[in-house]
Amino acid sequence: MHDDRILTEQRLERVLRERIRPAVHGAAVPQEAVPLEVAAWHVPGEPVPPAEGLAAQYQPFAVGTAWGRPWGTTWFSCRGQVPAEWAGRDVAAVIDLGFSGSWPGFAAEGLIYLPNGCPVRGLHPYQRSVRLDQLSPSAGVVRFFVEAAANPTISAPVTQLGDTLTAGDEPLYRLQRADLAIFHTDVWELVQDLDVLSQLMYELPVDGSRRWEILRAIERALDTLSLDDVPGTAAAARGELAPALATPAHASAHLVSAVGHAHIDSAWLWPLRETVRKVARTATNVTALMDDHPEFIFAMSQAQQLAWIKEHRPEVFARVAEKVAAGQFVPVGGMWVESDTNMPGGEAMARQFVHGKRFFLDEFGIETEEVWLPDSFGYSGALPQLVALSGSKWFLTQKISWSRTNKFPHHTFDWEGIDGTRVFTHFPPVDTYNAEFSGREMARVVRNFREKGRATRSLMPFGYGDGGGGPTEEMLARARRLGNLDGSARVHIEKPADFFAKAQAEYPDPPVWVGELYLELHRGTYTSQAKTKQGNRRSEHLLREAELWAATAAVRSGYPYPYEQLDRLWKTVLLHQFHDILPGSSIAWVHRQARATYAAVAAELEEIIAGAQQALVPPGAGQGAAQSTSPDDSIVFNAAPFERDGVPAMAAGRPVASPAAVTGQHLPGGGFGLDNGLLRVVIDDRGLVTSVTDLAAGREALAPGASANLLQLHPDLPNEWDAWDVDRFYRNTVTDLTDVAELELVKVGEPGEVATVRVTRAFGGSLVTQLITLRAGAGRLDFETEVDWHEREKFLKAAFPVDVRADRSAAETQFGHIFRATHSNTSWEAAKFEICAHRFLYVGEPGWGAALVNDSTYGHDVTSSVRADGGTTTTVRLSLLRAPRYPDPDTDQGVHTLRYAFVPGAGIADAVREGYLINLPPRRIRGAATGAVSALVAVDNQAVVTEAVKLADDQSGDVIVRLYESRGGRAVTRLTADFPIGTATVTDLLERPQSAASPLPVTGGRAVELSFRPFQIRTVRLTR
Repeated sequence: MHDDRILTEQRLERVLRERIRPAVHGAAVPQEAVPLEVAAWHVPGEPVPPAEGLAAQYQPFAVGTAWGRPWGTTWFSCRGQVPAEWAGRDVAAVIDLGFSGSWPGFAAEGLIYLPNGCPVRGLHPYQRSVRLDQLSPSAGVVRFFVEAAANPTISAPVTQLGDTLTAGDEPLYRLQRADLAIFHTDVWELVQDLDVLSQLMYELPVDGSRRWEILRAIERALDTLSLDDVPGTAAAARGELAPALATPAHASAHLVSAVGHAHIDSAWLWPLRETVRKVARTATNVTALMDDHPEFIFAMSQAQQLAWIKEHRPEVFARVAEKVAAGQFVPVGGMWVESDTNMPGGEAMARQFVHGKRFFLDEFGIETEEVWLPDSFGYSGALPQLVALSGSKWFLTQKISWSRTNKFPHHTFDWEGIDGTRVFTHFPPVDTYNAEFSGREMARVVRNFREKGRATRSLMPFGYGDGGGGPTEEMLARARRLGNLDGSARVHIEKPADFFAKAQAEYPDPPVWVGELYLELHRGTYTSQAKTKQGNRRSEHLLREAELWAATAAVRSGYPYPYEQLDRLWKTVLLHQFHDILPGSSIAWVHRQARATYAAVAAELEEIIAGAQQALVPPGAGQGAAQSTSPDDSIVFNAAPFERDGVPAMAAGRPVASPAAVTGQHLPGGGFGLDNGLLRVVIDDRGLVTSVTDLAAGREALAPGASANLLQLHPDLPNEWDAWDVDRFYRNTVTDLTDVAELELVKVGEPGEVATVRVTRAFGGSLVTQLITLRAGAGRLDFETEVDWHEREKFLKAAFPVDVRADRSAAETQFGHIFRATHSNTSWEAAKFEICAHRFLYVGEPGWGAALVNDSTYGHDVTSSVRADGGTTTTVRLSLLRAPRYPDPDTDQGVHTLRYAFVPGAGIADAVREGYLINLPPRRIRGAATGAVSALVAVDNQAVVTEAVKLADDQSGDVIVRLYESRGGRAVTRLTADFPIGTATVTDLLERPQSAASPLPVTGGRAVELSFRPFQIRTVRLTR
C-alpha cells in the first residue's frame, strides 16, 4: 500500500482548523449568528464591586472598538433577542474581548454576570462562550454583563507595563465578537473525538498497527463529512470514529489519577488585587462545571485565595462551600499560600501550615493531608518534619522537573528531612501542573515514569493555571475518551487523597531521597529584589519580638494580648512569602506595594512591642518610655534566645559592659588596625580587610595574601528568566572593587567600646559606603554596607577567603542547617554553584571554623582551592544585589543597607548564636522604674533554641513554646517557666496534643524535661 500518512494528517489539520472548529458556533453560516447590542462603562480607577459595575451608566459600544487601558477595567452590557426560528436549538453567547493565542490568565480576562449580580462564567482565550440556559433568558431576551480586565501581557525583555505608574493609557484590546450563535453539539463532540485520536496517533510508533487504525478511521470520517454541511454530517463522521474510540486500553496501561486544578500565582505578572479577581473567575468556572459533571473533582490550594473569595465575593464562596460539602471542590495544600520554601524562616514556615490548615478546618471541617507545592523554586530539607507536625502525610511537587543539569531519579519516593522525618512524596511525570490531556502529555507520562515495574500510577493536575482559568469542558471531554483507550494511559478523575492512598499502598517501600530538593534553576531568586527580602526578614523577627513581649506582659500583668492583630499581621507576612513575591520574580507593582506593606507591618509591630515593654517596665517618676542609646539609665530588652551583654535570653535587664576595650590606630603603611583582645584586624589603604587574627587560637583567619570583604562585580545576563536565574558563566568575568574614594577611622559609641572604619567606593553609576566595626568583647567583625545602586544586569558579591580546609559548608535553613559540598566532583554538586542560607553560613575544620552571619541576605556561594603552599582557601561569598530587567526593569535601583558579620574561631553553636543576635538587636528603654524582667521561659541547654513564645491561638491564655535542636545532635534540656504550670503537653504545630501524647511530668510546678533528636522541633503547651 502506498504511504499516504502525511497527506491524510495534513488534510486533517486543515479541515479541523478551517471548517470544523469554526462551525461549532455557527461562524460559517450568517443566519446562525446574530449580533448582541453592546454598551460599555470604563471604570475610571481601580476595579469596583460588581454591584457598582452593574449600576453604572453605560454608553453604546461597537464591536471592533478599542478598549482597556493597561490594568484598567471595562464593564460591557450585552443584550440580544434569540430569533424565533432558533426555538429548540442549542444557543450560546460568544464574546471575544480581543483574545490572542496567549495562555489564559496572561492577558485580557472577563467574568460574565447576570443582571442580578450572579457570576456565571469566566472568559479567556480558550473559553469564549456561555450556553443560553446559563444566562436565564426571559421571553427570548438575553441580558448579561461582562467585567473585562485589561491586564497587559508582560512578555517583552524590558517593559514598563508592569506598573500603573509607568504603563500609560493607550488601549490594549479591541472587542472582536459579541453575538448569539447556534451551538452545534455534534460538531463540538467531533472536535473532541478528532483531537483525542489525532494527538494519540501522533505519539504512537509509525510502524505500529494502532497508529494506522486511527489514521484510517480519521480518513473515513473526513470522507463522510461534507465540508458544505459540517453540522449536518458531523454525527455520521463521529460514527466512523467510534470503533477507534471504543478499543480498550491494554491491561498493563499506566493509570493516571487526574485532578482538576488551576495553579494561580497569588502575584506574579499581575498585582495582588488582580489575583482576587482571578480566583473568583476560576471558582465560578469550576463550580459551574461541577453542576453538569458530577464526576469532576477540582483541587484548590492556598487558603489565602479562598479567604479572598470569602471576603470579596461571598456569593462565589457560598458556591464553593456547597461543592466542598459535595466532595467535588477539594481544598489541598494545608498552607496559607504556596510559599517559597528556601527563604522563609523556621517559624514563618510553621505558620504557613498553621494558618492554612486552620482555615480549612474552620471553614470546611476538613483536615488536609496532602501538601501541594508544585511551583516553588526548590524545597527545604526542613519541610518533611513540618509536614508531619502539621498533621499532613503526603507531599506533591512539580518544579523539580525544571532542573537543568540532572534528572531527578524518582517520581514516587519517601522524602527524608534533616531530622529524619520521612513523607511520602509524588512528582508527577507529566512534568506540568497545567495539563490538558494532550497526546503529547499522555505519552510523556508513560515515557517519563521512573517507577515502572514497581508502581503503576501517577497524578496529573489538569486545567489552565498560573494565571488561573482551570479545567474546561474540552478537558473533561478528553478525560472521558481517555478513560480506557488503546494506546494511551488510562485516565480516572479522583481526589488527590485517593491517589496518594492507592499509590502508597502499592509501593510500601519506595526509594528515599535525603535532604533538600534543590532546584537546578532560578538561583537568582535568592537575591533579586533585596528590599522585599529585607522586609520579610525584618517582619519575621519583629513578629517574634511582638509575640514574646506581649505574652510575657500578658502573663505578668494581664496585658491584653493582641490576638486578632497578630493573626492579621502574620497572614500579611505569609502572603508575601508567595513564591513569586519573596523570590523577587514579580512585576514592579507587586514589589512597590510589598515595600509599603512591610513598612506598615513594621510600624504596627513596633507599637505592639513598645506597648508590651512599657507594661513590663513602666517608666519611673517623671520619665518617658523613649528609647535611648545611652546605657546609663536604660534597661535592655533581649529578644534573642541567647544571653547578650549580661542580659539573659528573652529577658530584660541592665547590660554589663565588657571589661575589655577596643583600640583603633593608623598603621605605618596606611590603613588601620583594630584590636579588642579577641580579634586583631588589619584594614589596608584600599579599605580591604587583609588580616583577622583569632587571638585565642593564635590563628590567622584569612588566606595568605587574600583580602576579605572584597566587593566583586559580575556581568549578569542569564540565558532566560532574568529575575529568576543566574547562570554559571557569570563567574567567568569579575571586577574587584578596590578603588577607594574615602577611608577614615571613626568612633561610634562610648570611647573604648567601638571602633569603626568608614570606606567609600564609587563604581559605574553607584556609590558604596561601608562601616567596618569591632566592638569590645565581641568575637565578630561587623560590616554595614550602604549601596546607592544604579547598575544594570550586574551581580554584586562580597568575598571572604578563609584559610580553612572545608569540603562542605553548613547553611542555616528552617530549624537547623544543611551541608553542601564546596567541591564539584559530580554534576549534582557542580549544579549548586549558588546556594541559599538564612542567618548564617559556616565552614570549618575540626576545632576551628568561621561563619558569616547576615540580617537580610540569602544568596551565597562557596568554593575551595589549594594554594601553592599546600593550604586550602575556602571562599565564602554573600550575594548582595542584582539588577535584572525582567519583569521589573528597575529592579533594586536605589539605596540599600545590608548588614553582615565575620565570625572567626567559630563552631556551629557560635554561628547559630551570632545569627540570632545580628537579626534581633537589643532594645534600650530609658528611665525604667525597675531594672529587670525575667524570661517567661528558659532552657538550660544552649543546643536547644527557643524559636517562639506566644499565647495559644485559641485565646485560652495557655503559653506556647516552640523549640528545636540547633546543632545536629541529640540534646536534653529543662524547660523552666517563670510562672506556675498547670499542665505541659507536647503538641503539633496547630497546638493540638500529638497522637499518643500525654501530659509531661512537671517538676517543682515550673519545669519539664525535654529530649530532642537532631534538628527535632517540639511545641509545648503550658497551662497556667
